[in-house]
Amino acid sequence: MNERKSLNDTSVVNIVDTVISQALKARASDIHIEPTDHYLRIRFRVDGELMEFFSCDMKLHPSIVSRLKIMSDLDIAEKRLPQDGRVKYEGDNREIDFRISTMPTILGEKIVIRVLDKKLMAIDIQKLGFSEEFFEKYVALYKKPYGMVLITGPTGSGKSTTLYATLAELNKINKNIITIEDPVEYRIDGINQIQINTKIGLSFSKTLRSILRQDPNVIMLGEIRDSETASIAVRAAQTGHLVFSTLHTNNAIGAITRLVDIGIEPFLVSSSVLGIVAQRLVRLICTECKEAYKPDKESEDVKILGQYATPDTILYRGRGCSKCNYTGYYGQTAIHEILPITKELRDNINRRTSIEQLKRIAIKEGMVSMQQDGIQKVLQGYTTIQEIMRLSYEEG
Repeated sequence: MNERKSLNDTSVVNIVDTVISQALKARASDIHIEPTDHYLRIRFRVDGELMEFFSCDMKLHPSIVSRLKIMSDLDIAEKRLPQDGRVKYEGDNREIDFRISTMPTILGEKIVIRVLDKKLMAIDIQKLGFSEEFFEKYVALYKKPYGMVLITGPTGSGKSTTLYATLAELNKINKNIITIEDPVEYRIDGINQIQINTKIGLSFSKTLRSILRQDPNVIMLGEIRDSETASIAVRAAQTGHLVFSTLHTNNAIGAITRLVDIGIEPFLVSSSVLGIVAQRLVRLICTECKEAYKPDKESEDVKILGQYATPDTILYRGRGCSKCNYTGYYGQTAIHEILPITKELRDNINRRTSIEQLKRIAIKEGMVSMQQDGIQKVLQGYTTIQEIMRLSYEEG
């Protein structure tokens, strides 16, 4: 890992420009500018992991914050309340949006900049990391004429990317596609995208009611957050619309109980939901420093692989090099869990069967877990056992 660099000996404008240009060079998804007791720390989130890249003297903190507020048209005098703004960057044949969020802390304002780089966004559905088997299952879901498809996972698990890639695939002249987002992260030509604005009462539920009168074929709802939005989305799915949305749940089965918990009757869930995709992002082994190794039969790696381990199993890891900033990883891919709602699952959802029993039925019906999908990507040499352990074993 490179040591952090000091940015003290330059102007504030140059500091901000340097941070942004280096973040783009490092493929950062987020830039964190945060005051500490001793210095101003600047970290980048690269391939899902935060790393410290720069530091500044704390006396430069107010000027850097003001510079970023001016760029994003925020109130430079307001230091007590959080603020959100945007900056559009055009250059080097690329268009990048920066979403800027300020947050007051006891040491001063922290700023997080989300980097929305269209060049890095995989809106080709073939490049989302689906295995061949999973891809066929997912295509079968989104090719249905109506019903609801849910994408689940924590923040930063690639749900928006999957939705955008799916909409781009469905984006044909004979389809009226409308999205409701908060915020609109990427523009797709030919799709009607609406940005929520709660300050003027433009909420998810109010907008969703209105767009049902806009003759849509496909509706993408950024997130189901409450029972009112969920109820309207379910009704839309049952009245001839193909509805896509996201939920924050750990696995596919959890989405069913989440909908019931927020007030949707089980019979409505079972009759409207076509299927659920749960996903996580894992880091890819750097191709420049990738090396093979044979795990010891008593090692933790072999224990985790379980039935998939054989005496001839070869695994891979990254040694670390300048290309990957000595992490051994470069880029990300997704691991998935796909749950089509079968007749047996529908019957058991209607009977309010426990989540444990629903999971057993789903496995019997052929559901492959994220852990299993991750292990296959390990055996294929895409990622490491450590990555799969870090991201997919939290459910136990």
